[in-house]
Amino acid sequence: MFETYILPIVIFLILGLVAGILLTVASKVFFVKTDERIEQISDALPQANCGSCGYAGCADYAAAIIKDNAPANLCKPGGYETNLKISGILGIKAEDVTKMCAVVHCSGDCNTVKQNFEYDGVKSCAAAKRLYGGSKACIYGCLGYGDCAEVCDNNAIEIVNGVAKITGECIACEKCAKVCPNGLITLKPYANHITVKCSSKDNGKNTKLACKSGCIGCKICEKKCQNDAVHVVDFHAVIDYNKCTGCGECANACPVKAIYNCEDLK
Repeated sequence: MFETYILPIVIFLILGLVAGILLTVASKVFFVKTDERIEQISDALPQANCGSCGYAGCADYAAAIIKDNAPANLCKPGGYETNLKISGILGIKAEDVTKMCAVVHCSGDCNTVKQNFEYDGVKSCAAAKRLYGGSKACIYGCLGYGDCAEVCDNNAIEIVNGVAKITGECIACEKCAKVCPNGLITLKPYANHITVKCSSKDNGKNTKLACKSGCIGCKICEKKCQNDAVHVVDFHAVIDYNKCTGCGECANACPVKAIYNCEDLK
């Protein structure tokens, strides 16, 4: 009776007790103390997990701030308010954060760009890109199927007349930029209203044949800019926002209106 029923139970209880003691000892020996500030910083971040800070997500960025002394002002969606919270947790002075927003470097809508053929495939820019670079005559322009709009959690971007436009409050998470197969979307300082709405790398003649609103690389903008902020690269104008003062001289001088002063469009 004892050997049949009681002994196995006793052995089982002893083994359980030993296992419990070993687990307790192991938890003490291998315990890794975590800095509670990591969780506090993670809670202060907007949880967009967009990766615009250079880290995989908000949790990774929070850990990098504490463990690797990463700068506290890298969160673009959170801006200065988030930086202020993080700085308070760290006990340091908050740094300025330049508010950024996305800009689409294309204005080739249905009224200005020619169509090479009628596309009836999957309504996705990534899919259309694989088929002869898309249906539009300009292979560098917006494909217009809204991959960027699909990933925007803020509904800040939409397709208007065949081309993507920033129509809402952009938080600069860069999700739209990452999915654009033509790399048309970049970030610029929110306060600077000058933007180039073209990315064509064709020469002026071929660009004009494909799109009425494309940059023809004439370099008039270069000559007009007094701050050396505009240069024609690969046949289209590129603005250096570290030098641009937003005076609008380049936009006023552009013969094809490929450079916009966003304030004039409101």
